[in-house]
Formats: sequence, structure tokens, C-alpha cells
Amino acid sequence: MSSEPIERRVTYVGDRLKGSRCPFCGKEYFKPRRYCGNCGRKSLGKMEEIDFFYEKGVLETCTIIREPTNRFTKLAPFIYGIVSFHNGKVRVPGRLTDMIVGEEDVSLDELEGREVVPRFRRRYSVSESDIIPTISLAFTFADEYYPYQQYEILKPNKEYDSPGIVGYGVYVSRFRIKEVGMDRSVPFIDEDAITAAVEAGKLALIHSGVESRLIGKVYVGTESNPYVVNPIASKVAQVLKLGEEGSDGVQEVDAVDTEFACKAATSMFKDAVALICYPKDPMNYVMVIGADNAQAAPRYEPGGELDYFVGYGGAAFIFGKRDVIAEVEGWCSCTSDTPDFWRRDLEPYPRHGGRFTGEPAYFKHIIKAGRKLMEKMNLKPSDIDYFVCHQPNPTFPVRAATLLGFKPEQYQPGIQVTKFGNTYSSSSLIGLAAVLDQAEPHKRIMVVSYGSGAGSDAYIFVTTNQIKDKRNRQKFTVKYQAENKFIKYIDYATYRMFKEGL
Repeated sequence: MSSEPIERRVTYVGDRLKGSRCPFCGKEYFKPRRYCGNCGRKSLGKMEEIDFFYEKGVLETCTIIREPTNRFTKLAPFIYGIVSFHNGKVRVPGRLTDMIVGEEDVSLDELEGREVVPRFRRRYSVSESDIIPTISLAFTFADEYYPYQQYEILKPNKEYDSPGIVGYGVYVSRFRIKEVGMDRSVPFIDEDAITAAVEAGKLALIHSGVESRLIGKVYVGTESNPYVVNPIASKVAQVLKLGEEGSDGVQEVDAVDTEFACKAATSMFKDAVALICYPKDPMNYVMVIGADNAQAAPRYEPGGELDYFVGYGGAAFIFGKRDVIAEVEGWCSCTSDTPDFWRRDLEPYPRHGGRFTGEPAYFKHIIKAGRKLMEKMNLKPSDIDYFVCHQPNPTFPVRAATLLGFKPEQYQPGIQVTKFGNTYSSSSLIGLAAVLDQAEPHKRIMVVSYGSGAGSDAYIFVTTNQIKDKRNRQKFTVKYQAENKFIKYIDYATYRMFKEGL
């Protein structure tokens, strides 16, 4: 009963929650239309597109679905209802997500009338050979873990000589599992690396104020793509409307996935800078995203030691030369063939290299990249205000920072592994975002990522005066997500069910 309205409507909206508005009478439609039912022929070809993905609606009515059709069985029981936008001008069907229904009594009367925000999620279960269906007809409450944030396009005020970060966003699920000495983020059953990438990219656009059509390229770094062959980046570009959108629905943007274990995203920072600085045809902005549903075998199986540390999340950074909040001052990368961590094709979980993981892999590359960059730029540890590195567990980043000569006040603000776990491609990026959330202008930040296989990217950023100007646009900070009162802790069995997904 709950599935059919979604199936009928998704034929028209695809991944993006969109509609149409008549420019003459103002009537709005959820199903995009070529003409208005009231105004007829004069509105033909003149209908305005409405994008509800960045707006908030009201849950008008809802019910609990306990026995859905087959493809929705894993989601059951769930709450399904009607959401209205623009004071009731448009009504859409949708499912409330990020709720575990059944653990406690649910009063539908208390839910109705509350404001909700669209979310991008998986729609239902499919077989391994099928395309994974996604949709934006899923909603969360605007006054709980995920706050509503308006996407306002800002006119740039200043152009910088050096490119850098103009906006960023971090997305971590509200679900957590407790371990000894740390919390780990857990995807809801309808989330994966694709949904984290889209949500992080959405938050980066909101924070930057950059018009999405001005993004010339998007990179998505991940090692947990739900597909072996099929990109995440194309989905991100389509949902977020990156680049100019043609009348045929094709986005005029370059979108590509990258893979180098946990440094799959940081590898692209320097590429983003190069594209922005290309003299013949520079791009306005480039988006770089790291997103992972970090994989690990159950801890009771061989190779399950990783299952004590893996997390889930995404981080997105937009690079440009206008209204920069952190300029790129320099970088250095290093690489070697060190097999500390791998996953063969057709294998569901990665394998651990045991003794190759620490000294010959993680520490050798982190220390070399960090020291080489400081030598290259004639800097000492005391010249750097913040240090962030890849965080596979709580002890490695502390030891790496100490070996490089940094003090706790320099590296502690960026250590987030105890709050979210190892989020793989977004691990060092979430640490960078946590620092940017609090850094004052003219502070120097060093970031050193690490990717198994093995390699590291080291960067130096220097914050500008504009970092404080944009801070009030960032409600969903790293600290907010780490300390939110709406965090939901789950047991190990639920964690594994969520981790495997639809």
C-alpha cells in the first residue's frame, strides 16, 4: 500500500525533488508539467522549475506501515505520509527516514504538523544485479538532528590571488554504536557512500553560497562504492545540479570517481587547484568529496578486527578563488607499494596487512609527507597552528603528530575518530572541517592524509578573514554532529543490519 504512490511519482521526479510553477497564476505542481491546467496554452513552455530539495515542508498527515510490499520489507515498520510545501500549494508523498519504529510507542498526532527536510536516500531493496534506486522523497524532522539550512546564492565580494577552500560540509548519520573509548557513526539502512556524498555536497553548497551551476568539476573519492562499475560522481552531479543543466536533463559538468583507499579525496585537492588556475580556460569552482560506508567483516569472522573502528560519513570541499576561507599554501605527496590493506574483486570485505599496517605503511608515509612539506616551505612545527592527519584509530594520529613535533593543543582539535570512527576517505577531511569550524583568521593548518597501498598527501592551508564571515552559515558543524542530543545509539546486531543496507 505504501509503495505504489512512491513508484508512480518517482517516474516523474527521479532523484531530485522538483516541480513546476505557472508564471501567470502561480499554481504549483509536484509532477513537472509543460503547461498550467488553469492557464492552458499561454503557459506552454514557460513553466518555472521548482527545486524542493533545499526547502522545508510540513508533515500534514502520516501513518505507520507495518506490512509493506516486498521491496520495502527491510524498511518496515516505517512512517509514511503527505508533506506539503509553500503553505499547501504542493503536496508530495514521502517516507520518514532515520527513525526506528517499534521500539517505543509512536504518537502520529504529535508528528503531524511538524516541519521536515528532504533527504536523499535509497528507495527499496533490489537484487545484486540491479541498479540501486534512489530518491529525494524521504524526510527528517527539521527540529531534530538534521537542521534546516537555507541555500542562499551569494555574490562574491573578493577575488584572491591564490585559490583555496570557499566552502565545506560534513555529513555523519545520527546513529552510533559505542565501543571502549569511542563512538562510531553508523549509516541508517537506506544510506550508503552515495547518500553521504550527496548530503555533504549539499551542505558545502549551502555554506559556500556558490551557485551550483558554476561548479566545473566534481571528484568523489571512495573505497566503498556500491558499484564496481558505475560512478558515484554522476549521481552527485545530477542531484545537486552541478554545472549548467541542458534542456535534455544532462549536466554540463565533469564528474569522476577517484580511488586510493583513504586518500582518494585529498589526492584531488591539488587537481582542483590546477583546474582553477589553468590559464587558458580556468574553472570557477571545483568540488571534492570523500565519502565512505567503511567496510569491515563482522568481528567474529576472520579479518574482523577492523570492525572495532570503522565509521560512516562524508565531507565535501569547494575550491575557488572568490571569497576564499582558507588559501592553499603548499603541498607534497609520497607513494610506495606497501600492501597493508586491500580488497580483491568480488570479495565483500577488505583484508588487513597485520605488521605492515603501522611502521612500514601509515607512519612512514605520514611522517615523510609531513616533514618533506615543512622542509619544502621552510617551516617548523611551531609555525603551524593546527595539525590534522588520517585517523584509523585513536592512537595512530596522536603518535604521528608527536613524531612530527606537534603538541596536543595543535593536534587535538582535529582528532575526530573517537566520535565517529574511521570514516576512510573522509577521515582527515572531517578533522580539517572540525578545525575550520573554530579557527581564527590567519591560522596555518597542516593536513596529512593516508591511503593504504600506500601513500600520503600533505597540504598547508592558511585561513583568511572571510572564514568568520561564513561561519554563521554552518549550522551542521562537526561538533554539532558529535554532541547532538538526538544521537541514537544502537546495538551490534542492528549495526550490522544497517551496515549491510537495502
